[in-house]
Amino acid sequence: MPTDNQGAVLQLTAAGVTVLIDATDGQLPAIIHWGPEIPALTADQAQTMVQASVPVAGSNTVDLPPRPSLLPGQHSGWTGRPGLRGSFNGIGWSPKFRTRTLALNGTPATGFISSGAGVLEFSAVDDAERLRLDLVLELLPGGLLRSRARLTNLCDMAYAVEDLALSFPIPAEASELLDFAGNHNYERVPQRGTLRTGTHLRENRKGRTGADSAYILHAGTPGFGFGHGDVWAVHTAWSGNHQHYAEHVFTGEQLLGGGELLLPGEVLLGRHDSYSSPWIYASFGAGLDEVAHRFHAHVRSRSPRLSADRPVTLNVWEAVYFEHDADKLIDLAERAAAVGVERYVLDDGWFGSRRDDTSGLGDWVVSADVWPTGLHPLVDRVHALGMQFGLWFEPEMVNPDSDVARAHPEWIMAARTDLPVESRHQQVLNLGIPEAYEHVKEQILALLAEYRIDYIKWDHNRDLIEAGNQLDGGRPGVHEQTLAFYAMLGEIRSLHPGLEVESCSSGGARIDLGVLEHTDRVWVSDNIDPHDRQNMLRWTTQLLPPEYLGSHIASGRSHTTGRQHGLAFRAGTAVFGHLGVEWDLAKAPAEDISALHRWIAFYKQERCLLLTGDVVRMDGHDSNVLVHGVVSGDRSGAIFAAAALDSLYPDPAGRLKLRGLDPEATYRVEPVFPGATPSGLLPPAWWGQPTAAGQTVESTSLRGTAQDGVVFPGANFPGGVLATVGVASPRIHPDQVVLYRITRAG
Repeated sequence: MPTDNQGAVLQLTAAGVTVLIDATDGQLPAIIHWGPEIPALTADQAQTMVQASVPVAGSNTVDLPPRPSLLPGQHSGWTGRPGLRGSFNGIGWSPKFRTRTLALNGTPATGFISSGAGVLEFSAVDDAERLRLDLVLELLPGGLLRSRARLTNLCDMAYAVEDLALSFPIPAEASELLDFAGNHNYERVPQRGTLRTGTHLRENRKGRTGADSAYILHAGTPGFGFGHGDVWAVHTAWSGNHQHYAEHVFTGEQLLGGGELLLPGEVLLGRHDSYSSPWIYASFGAGLDEVAHRFHAHVRSRSPRLSADRPVTLNVWEAVYFEHDADKLIDLAERAAAVGVERYVLDDGWFGSRRDDTSGLGDWVVSADVWPTGLHPLVDRVHALGMQFGLWFEPEMVNPDSDVARAHPEWIMAARTDLPVESRHQQVLNLGIPEAYEHVKEQILALLAEYRIDYIKWDHNRDLIEAGNQLDGGRPGVHEQTLAFYAMLGEIRSLHPGLEVESCSSGGARIDLGVLEHTDRVWVSDNIDPHDRQNMLRWTTQLLPPEYLGSHIASGRSHTTGRQHGLAFRAGTAVFGHLGVEWDLAKAPAEDISALHRWIAFYKQERCLLLTGDVVRMDGHDSNVLVHGVVSGDRSGAIFAAAALDSLYPDPAGRLKLRGLDPEATYRVEPVFPGATPSGLLPPAWWGQPTAAGQTVESTSLRGTAQDGVVFPGANFPGGVLATVGVASPRIHPDQVVLYRITRAG
């Protein structure tokens, strides 16, 4: 074997973030500093900083203070969570790795190196030369940090991998935690707490990201918000079982980490077999918005980048459900095209015996009962109207009452001879079985060959419970299922490179950076009620930029909550994402159709800004008033929204403050009403007088009727004044929103 690499100290800096790494003396890399940019160091200064980071020995602790690396090991005296847990049938459970090679951007690295963004690659072997560990640590140009590991068995004995999690150090002042909870129809609910001694562990065993997933785990200075406080965060980019954790050990060290959560016996490595972890992403920022911007910059750097001209989408689900009728669906397509819709998506119910949710799932053949001549009449008409055509699938699931389940019951995932408990009348089809994988893939490819399909809505409507491989004695199969899902999307898209794919999973239960490597859109939630969507959109953007978030205008009465809202609130909420419609337009009042047309026109006019700008979410307002917006990269313009929720308190609302603009520039701020003014509007004086002829706003009562076509001139303000002083807010009814267009003067 080659001799140990003598290592290096490396300083990487990008976009205001510095990472200082100690990889000396053959040790696994340890991060000395990850946070705000520090000046470029000399070699002597860097070595001094490494020495200065070593704590003194404590009372009744090991003589040499532990040095937690990216993959902390017990051999160093570390008594926190080990990065790797596993063994060769009970032996070799505490490996001591030594780095053999180290490279920066493909070039061997030694001594001290100061660089910008870059990729570090480490290759190490354990003390018994039975395991090889390959680590990647990358600082991306936008300041986002990420790491992953590959473990390879070098000997004839089988090695069982129980856990492999990577971790990043955080300073002592990062003592407050923020992650997420939630449920179906209300995803990504923030929750805060104090980082105490011990481990804050979030485990997900649902076989998908989960509506209640931690999503992103943050640690920051107490009271941090969207625009203030230092915040460190990690995200596990994996769509199967996974974990996030924050740890404070009694000696004072603090770590944030994550990785895949492996089921017992799920990964067993024979000679030369390898296990690769998912990417673990780490973001530092001054406030939650800056943390989010680093994630957004990474997602937006993908190739090819999503166009800002994201097509306005109509999905037929809440319009027809399972009642598929060609004439009705073609009529809906014509109505959609008339109001400006650019993509039409046929949802569940077009295949097999799928007349309700109890049968047919898994039989991806167009139903001759409903579509005797196939989907051609609808697909052809949609394209003739100038729209794209999309189709719904749920390839990983199956109804027991289906042709495929009757023909191949052994393809259903199970841990024993009887099947797992059903959910939504569904079981899971094991894509880890090659024959099942090929069957599903070929059925999808056959449809893509027969029809001009531009878009797939890929759904996943149940948790993976007791997800074992029947052909292997019930051995756990979530890891292989997740890899098979990624592989199938990769194969399909390689054959159809123009195809766009949406990740849907009972709404927003599969949203992570792993699935985003294979998809172009996520469905935020099955709940389209704008009252709930305000918060769900607000927090989903902590990871993803708006152009990836499916955001629809539904009918006046929510199918999920039963609440009733006017179109102005529904549309004013939905335009801050990838806009769509989910509404039976044949039943919509004529005035709503006219207003919907104007909202879609407004979105098309502004979508370059709405879908490429920097997300800004304001702190300091009452919880019933949410202020957010997007600011163009050159700070020349912005669109903000102020939404009133729940009650009239405070009445009137506090001053409107807007962050993210150039403090030295002057901006024109004007309220915008594409469809109608909000219910109960009492405008502040700085708006000026409405100029639409013959139309006024009833300002003497909260019972006023919204008027179409009202134009207020607004006023000019310095950007710094808008951020620090603010301007008076209007009075509006609960569940109403006001949009502001902001343009730099001159």
